[in-house]
Amino acid sequence: MTARSREEEFRVSTPLELLFDLCFVVAVAQAGNRLVNAEAEGHPGYGLTSYAFVFFVIWWAWVNFTWFASAYDTDDVAYRLATLVQMSGVLVLAAGVPRAFDHHDFTVAVVGYLIMRAALTLQWLRVARSETGPVRQTAVRYATGLALVQLGWLIMVLLPRSVWTWGFVTLAICEVSVPVIAERHQATSWHPHHIAERYGLFTMIILGETISASTVAVQVALDEKNVLFDLLPIAGGGLLLVFAAYWIYFDVPIHEHLAQDETPPFAWGYGHYFVFASGAAVGAGLEVAVYKVIGKTHISQLAAAAAVTVPIAVFLVATWAVHARHDKRETAQWMVLPVSAVLVLACTFAGHWAVLLSGLVSVAMIASAVILAARAAAASPPGPA
Repeated sequence: MTARSREEEFRVSTPLELLFDLCFVVAVAQAGNRLVNAEAEGHPGYGLTSYAFVFFVIWWAWVNFTWFASAYDTDDVAYRLATLVQMSGVLVLAAGVPRAFDHHDFTVAVVGYLIMRAALTLQWLRVARSETGPVRQTAVRYATGLALVQLGWLIMVLLPRSVWTWGFVTLAICEVSVPVIAERHQATSWHPHHIAERYGLFTMIILGETISASTVAVQVALDEKNVLFDLLPIAGGGLLLVFAAYWIYFDVPIHEHLAQDETPPFAWGYGHYFVFASGAAVGAGLEVAVYKVIGKTHISQLAAAAAVTVPIAVFLVATWAVHARHDKRETAQWMVLPVSAVLVLACTFAGHWAVLLSGLVSVAMIASAVILAARAAAASPPGPA
């Protein structure tokens, strides 16, 4: 199991990776549904805290598989079987999400997580057996770090729930520290274009959750004809938000920056937690807004609007911080997303029209970005013939 080359041409996601991602659709949907219930019942603090914990486990499991596969996807029998085991772990994790949200019982979720991590640890041991020198040392550090942290999770399951919050935070810090320590002297040979595509595909999964929420709004509008005109602005605004999120994320040829080491891979990869988590939360917020219109929740109109505007503002800022700003050259271009985030937050006070107004602000953001990009291109000197 030797490393693949970073210079490999035409490196794209494999069908097995796409199948693997489908399992995460279930897990993300479970987390989003539980967030909807918590916000609709008037418990946003509890819901967001539980969502942040659960989504971290989902996201981190996906991240580890993705970066390992980028460097060591040999697609042999052992690799496929290990991936199958990890997929089963994802499904167990997804099944444990309701318990984690409703009762703070993370036992099932942790079991699913441990199944995934055990398979990944064995993969790193395969690498250590096949490689030599610094590369082998990196693989050994990965396997050792994973094993130690998983031991910590096993101990956590046996401890009282009262210590789970601080224990979870501690183990999460240990988790994200493992790659930093393991690759301190020798980085793995991940492929820039492949990594950029994989993150882009997971972004599409996240945006798909928001599209699903918009579809629910339209379906309810058709069933509840007396609130049809109240729900259509939510459906239309949600669609505009999805389109804007797609535009600003995929406008950046990030693989070029990753290949040239202009973008620190750890900062970029880890920062996507906020991009993914906030993007999925937008879909949950749209469903809360729908529930408010049809009378299935008694939270205030301000709280229902904030369930959409706050996560989309976080998405804009997070995307700007770790992704989009690398492609901007002028100050005005740099300021488009942060200013738009502030304007979206201001839309919270628009009441029932907050979602549609946020979508229109996002469209104006895209128009401004396109105009500024065209102006910057016209002002830049022509390249060599």
